[in-house]
Amino acid sequence: MNQEIIAEITNQDYSLLTETFENFISDQVEKNHAKGVILGLSGGIDSAVLAYICKRRLKEKTLALIMPDTGITPKTETEDALKMIALTGIEYKLIDIKSIVNEYAMYLEPNELARGNLRARIRANILYYYANAKNYLVLGSSDKSEYMIGYFTKFGDGAADLTPIVSLYKLQVRKIAKHLGVPKNIISKKSSPHLWKDHEAEDELGTTYEEIDSILYCLFDKKMSIEDTEKLTQIEKATIEKILTLNKKSEHKRLQGQKPNRT
Repeated sequence: MNQEIIAEITNQDYSLLTETFENFISDQVEKNHAKGVILGLSGGIDSAVLAYICKRRLKEKTLALIMPDTGITPKTETEDALKMIALTGIEYKLIDIKSIVNEYAMYLEPNELARGNLRARIRANILYYYANAKNYLVLGSSDKSEYMIGYFTKFGDGAADLTPIVSLYKLQVRKIAKHLGVPKNIISKKSSPHLWKDHEAEDELGTTYEEIDSILYCLFDKKMSIEDTEKLTQIEKATIEKILTLNKKSEHKRLQGQKPNRT
C-alpha cells in the first residue's frame, strides 16, 4: 500500500477541525432552539470523539446514552464507555437493551442479521425518545469511511439530526482522537458496531480501513479511475471494485425516502 496516500489523507489541521465541529454543533443548537445534544456512547472511537468535542463547549448541555445488549456486547465496551464519561464529565444514562431485544424476538421470525440491525434501531428509538423529552438534537457518529460504503444501519446508527464528523475518514478520526486526548486503547482498538457476538468491522468488510480510506480518497476526492487508483494505492483491483460496489449498493441509505418525478 502507498503510504504517501495515507499521509496525504491524515495531514490535516486537527485543531482547526475541532473548532469547526464545536462551532457547527453550537450554532445548530442555537439555530434550532434546542436545549442541548444527545449521543449514543458505545466505547468506540467515533462516539468517543463526539463526546470529547462536546465536553469542550457543551459539557452541561450534553447527554450520552450507553446502551449495551448485555447478551452480546462485550463488558469491556461498556467499561470503556463509562471511562469516557469519567474523563469528559458529561451526563449519562446506562440502559441495557437486552430485554427490549428479547421482547421483539418473541414476536418476530428468527434472523440474526435483521436482529443485529434491530439492536441499532432500538438504540435510535431510545435516543430520539430522550431527544424529544428534553428538546435535544441527536448527534450521529458516522464517519466518512463508513458513510460512503453504507456501513451503518438505516434508521439505526444512521439516524441523526447532526453528523459532525461525517466529513472525516476513519484514519482522520483516529488522528483527531489523539489530538483531543482520547485514551490510546480506544484509538487502537478494532472498530465494531457489536450487532452480534464477535462482530468486528474489518473482518466483516474483508479489508482494512487503511485500504478503504485510500480507495475512497482516490476515487471520490481525487476523482481517479479504478485503474489509476490501483496504480497509485498499490491495492488489488478486486478490492477497489468491492469498495466501489459497496458505495453504489448503499446509495439508498444516504438518501431520504425518494419520490418519483411527476411530469
